[in-house]
Amino acid sequence: MKRILVTNDDGVHAPGLQILFSKVQKLGRPVIIAPDRDNSAASHSLTMNRPLRVRKLDKDVYSIDGTPTDCVTIGVGKILAEKPDLLISGINPGANLGDDVSYSGTVSAAIEATMLGIPSIALSLALSDETPLYYETAADFGVKLAALILERGLPQDTLLNVNVPNTATDKIDGVAFTRRGRRLYEDAIKETYDPWGRKHYWIGGGTPSFDADEDTDSAAISVNKISITPMHLDPTNYDALKFLQKDWSDLLK
Repeated sequence: MKRILVTNDDGVHAPGLQILFSKVQKLGRPVIIAPDRDNSAASHSLTMNRPLRVRKLDKDVYSIDGTPTDCVTIGVGKILAEKPDLLISGINPGANLGDDVSYSGTVSAAIEATMLGIPSIALSLALSDETPLYYETAADFGVKLAALILERGLPQDTLLNVNVPNTATDKIDGVAFTRRGRRLYEDAIKETYDPWGRKHYWIGGGTPSFDADEDTDSAAISVNKISITPMHLDPTNYDALKFLQKDWSDLLK
């Protein structure tokens, strides 16, 4: 029986996680190991300044008072008897496109699992003005993709960042294999004041601007396609490396 680790960054009680957990039952034995509270934008942080507590909430359901990366590290190293065959992180209620992946706890959990040699998917629902949230659409596609990975595997040191449009399955206009684009925000820092007139800053929100190239993740979502972006653990810019080795080596002697 295939062993599947399910986690997220929105907390163990998040509806996207629960729907995903129920759907992947058909593929094997899933185990939830997730933060006990919302850890959105936690990135790839580890908790090293205090001890962490694990709570068993139900059969195959655990919470940890830490980050998504903590959950993967402790889950694989201490909770699970064997290394899982697959990790799925999500379903995140909000897209992880472009530069968002640098901050995403959802994606970072998948990165950590990939570092441990576990094939991994980060699964997000790209929100729109439609309601309700179509978690079922993302979960059904996640199961289909997971089955393929369990059968065929992934390239070494590679995870898949998957974004699904927030709509019914029959309205999805296909699947695109994409590159990570750019997604920047204007006016993302708000100035606020407390009752005593002291200034504070609130980071979040703002107006996003997207990479307009057709082969990007955000472009795929904009035309109602599921975006699958392969991400590699090695972020080295090899063209820049060659340039520096050729043109700068003598200057730094």
